[in-house]
Amino acid sequence: MTTERQAHWENVYSTKGETEVSWFQESPQPSLDLMALVGAKADSAIIDIGGGASRLVDALLAEGFTDISVLDLSAEALDVAHARLGDAGHRVKWIVDDATEWEPPQLYDVWHDRAAFHFLNGEDQRQAYLQRVREGLRTGGYIIMGTFALDGPERCSGLPVTRYSTESLSAFLGEGFALVDSRRHEHATPWGAVQRFVFGTFKRVS
Repeated sequence: MTTERQAHWENVYSTKGETEVSWFQESPQPSLDLMALVGAKADSAIIDIGGGASRLVDALLAEGFTDISVLDLSAEALDVAHARLGDAGHRVKWIVDDATEWEPPQLYDVWHDRAAFHFLNGEDQRQAYLQRVREGLRTGGYIIMGTFALDGPERCSGLPVTRYSTESLSAFLGEGFALVDSRRHEHATPWGAVQRFVFGTFKRVS
């Protein structure tokens, strides 16, 4: 399954430009606002799961963050982001791996995912993901999850997705995570369509 999913995303990023995918954001302001909400500091360890060629890493570097990791299945996507950043890209830890199989090499203060989780449609995949969260996010750290809302798209990039509410995200994470913030976001694609997201931010309490 990982090989098939990886091949899919490599094809997407090798055949489409950065601004030709529905999830492109010129400015990832919703994510930056939530980073500020949880009090992320310059030396906070931040990981962006499914970051691909997202410009969140650019914004974090511009704001002075020094411990940034970006994980994605697609090496092509990470190469695009690295090349865009130039020399600054050497300050980022680029990780080509599957978020359901990866072994976190450190503890993170902020775990951010706006792109990967809603593609995990099997309960075994979701539980494997949660295990990585528990291995990689320190107690007292925060997880920011942006997923398609219940009235959001049913498919993305030709693949089925699972849609969520704040309540279902809370139920997925379980008692060890306390809800800090819930908000909706209407994302405009490069061609003007609107995709409805829900962002749930949780503190790991145990």
